[in-house]
Amino acid sequence: MSRAENMTEQQMLEKSRSLLNGDMEDAQIKEFLIGLHEKGETADELVGLVKAMREKAIALPEVSGELVDVCGTGGDRSYSFNISTLTAFVLAGTGMTVAKHGNRSVSSKTGSSDVLEALGIAVDSDTEKIPGMLEGTGIAFLFAPVIHPALGKLRDIRKNIGTPTIFNLAGPLANPLPVTVQMTGVYRRDMMEPMADALMRLGRKRGVIVHGAGGLDELSLAGTNELIFFDETGKHASTFHPHEAGLEVAPIEAIRGGEPERNAEIFMDVLNGNESPYLDTVALNAGACLYASGRAASIAEGVHQARKSILSGETARVFELHRLTSEVCV
Repeated sequence: MSRAENMTEQQMLEKSRSLLNGDMEDAQIKEFLIGLHEKGETADELVGLVKAMREKAIALPEVSGELVDVCGTGGDRSYSFNISTLTAFVLAGTGMTVAKHGNRSVSSKTGSSDVLEALGIAVDSDTEKIPGMLEGTGIAFLFAPVIHPALGKLRDIRKNIGTPTIFNLAGPLANPLPVTVQMTGVYRRDMMEPMADALMRLGRKRGVIVHGAGGLDELSLAGTNELIFFDETGKHASTFHPHEAGLEVAPIEAIRGGEPERNAEIFMDVLNGNESPYLDTVALNAGACLYASGRAASIAEGVHQARKSILSGETARVFELHRLTSEVCV
């Protein structure tokens, strides 16, 4: 199959099974991933890969109720702090139940799991505890290497490629729990539509795909953001500027992160309610997710709810409860 030729969902499912089963040499995997990236990934290819990843995922205990996931693809090279991870705690502080799928850093300095460990939260705890964490704290983290052990051998290959691959796009779609609401940030504008289509085909009932001002894979304070909202009736594109929620514009540089310890400091500053572009960025992203879920009448109202969760200390309360309930690694 030539690099320029799109694959059907079934073809991609079969190819992905071969890849995940270890039937391909490293050089073949590298060539395949680079070819997909150069060609441009399709919704069919994303769905095929995610279905194969779910087949190979470990069995998880059953959970019920409305679950939300919020994550970015990475790959934007912005080196921002862990926006979606902190957004997850804010959403839990507003009463949503969050099943956050995350990983260590592959194409950034600090991944979701890296910063959580720096904050004293164990990310590789027993998956049997997931229902209890969701019920008791409103949030649980699914550590990708534990949930998807077949991906372990690909980590070095992906790092060696040096550019984002289809796994950056598929990772946020591969949460094996029955998530009903999802917000996903995409670093590539051209992938917004395929990502929205893939999420709908994979069973998400409502959600939003975002591409932030400045090329961020999260909503940004840097200018006008692009969004695609979807529900069971279809999807529609929209834009949103921070001024529409009463937020000040700030450049991407204002939300730079760093190593896990630095990102943990930023995390705690926001939890403590210290006003900053970091706090506003988190409130903006949480606000859009609240609107997409139907819990807010507008993004601006969602931002208000998110700021209230932070400034009232509710987000910090959820965080501390979750930290104490998890197996602490310090």
